[in-house]
Amino acid sequence: MAFIDFEQALSRTEQVELRTTGRVSQRESSRPVWFVLDGKTLYLLPVSRSDSQWYKNVLATPAIRLAAGGAEYGARATPVTDPAEVGEVIDRFRAKYGAPAVKGYYSKLDVAVEVPPS
Repeated sequence: MAFIDFEQALSRTEQVELRTTGRVSQRESSRPVWFVLDGKTLYLLPVSRSDSQWYKNVLATPAIRLAAGGAEYGARATPVTDPAEVGEVIDRFRAKYGAPAVKGYYSKLDVAVEVPPS
């Protein structure tokens, strides 16, 4: 699917289904995650920071699948570890979901994931 079609589906939802490949099991697993879209770049924040299992899976296998509103999109995820860049992503999440919600769901915010359009 083209990113433009997936982008339209993103405009109608607050979360995406993220599918990663297990770094040990090699099996696909999925979970719902919040996202922000900045231009054509999608950002994800792991709830359990860099300790998150799905984040560790992305480090091992950056190929991911995303689903939203009946649309699916395959991409390569890129870890964001620079504190200034992570801070910018966190600010975007606070603007979208509200600072109290981000504070309530996310613990230590030390990494993010960037999903550029392919």
